[in-house]
Amino acid sequence: MYATINYVSAHAENSPEQLLRRAMDAKAPAARARLARRGLACRARLDRTTHAMLLRQLYLALFERREFEEARRVAESAIELGVLPDVLHHDAARAAAAEGSLDEAATHLRAAARRAPASRRALHWWTLGSTFFLAGKYEAAAGALERAVRWGTHDKPLYRAQLSLVRLASGERAGDGGELQSTIDALAAAPCGQGYGRFVLGHLAYASGQFSAARRYLEAFVRRTQAGGTAMRISLDGEVEMSLATLEKISHG
Repeated sequence: MYATINYVSAHAENSPEQLLRRAMDAKAPAARARLARRGLACRARLDRTTHAMLLRQLYLALFERREFEEARRVAESAIELGVLPDVLHHDAARAAAAEGSLDEAATHLRAAARRAPASRRALHWWTLGSTFFLAGKYEAAAGALERAVRWGTHDKPLYRAQLSLVRLASGERAGDGGELQSTIDALAAAPCGQGYGRFVLGHLAYASGQFSAARRYLEAFVRRTQAGGTAMRISLDGEVEMSLATLEKISHG
């Protein structure tokens, strides 16, 4: 009887579902990848959700190890299973962007926006707009951010502020000084003004000549990003680089 109980217990611990839970709890990318691969190699039949989520854990491990091409391929394999396709398109886009493949990243983000529920559609358009902005493609960035504003709800102040930033970068006027300050104030007062919002606030403050505020916002953004997880740091490499360049300008201004 005890041998049977021990066998059942060991079998349960090595089931695809248990290996998925262990992969999700793993702290190191190597452990996450190993557990995900074990789950994918199980003889037990994988349901589509477990299969897709094991692939996603493998993707995350590869992304954190900067194996971007393989990470993208894994995400694309997971997309085919039809489970949370917009999230997996978003994952594939992150890997493609990290590879330097802007066109491929844009293709995946547009697919993510098309296949997302309404509650997540703005996120994908905003990410596309941010990606184009960092690449200096301001017209495309503005078009994506306008869609983010259209679909946005509680994060709309962030999308509007970033759209203003894109217009300023492209040489357009973002309204008069009062309108720009109103945009800054709205974002600073909103929950979405924390985190990534500090990046946008810092550059809007810099554009409006508020250098002390710009320094405060950008330093907070850089500190938070550098203290975050590996995936966050990789995903925000471009924003951190831009923020450090702006802080350098302030220091020598």
